[in-house]
Amino acid sequence: MKQVEKYVFPAVLTYEDGYEIAVTFPDLPGCATSGKTEEEALAAGREALGLHLFGMERGGDEIPSPTAAKNVRTEENEIVTLIEVYMPAIRFAQENKSVNRTVTLPAWLNAAALEKGVNFSQVLQEALIKEYHLARKER
Repeated sequence: MKQVEKYVFPAVLTYEDGYEIAVTFPDLPGCATSGKTEEEALAAGREALGLHLFGMERGGDEIPSPTAAKNVRTEENEIVTLIEVYMPAIRFAQENKSVNRTVTLPAWLNAAALEKGVNFSQVLQEALIKEYHLARKER
């Protein structure tokens, strides 16, 4: 199935004195964030939306059709705005991000590797790629 390139969902910005601006997505329960300013709230909303949709794609969840902005109900202290995410960039970033792993080595091997200036991350990556016949993903 072809992956969607771009999503646009309505977001509700909620303003309350003394609090950050809350950002929620009526069509995506659990997808929420906030920001101190509108600019921060919108940036955080874009990131939250992209990561939420990425997780749904990975989990095989059905992504709902977005509600038309004019049909989203709001309270007096809320506004509706549309937030767009470009998924190829989100997918690439998530698939290529580095993760930390702790490994255990005999002390003598660690000392020898340090003496030779070994880049442990590089060696481990190359060994795993070779051992499991994986294609290297370029960044």
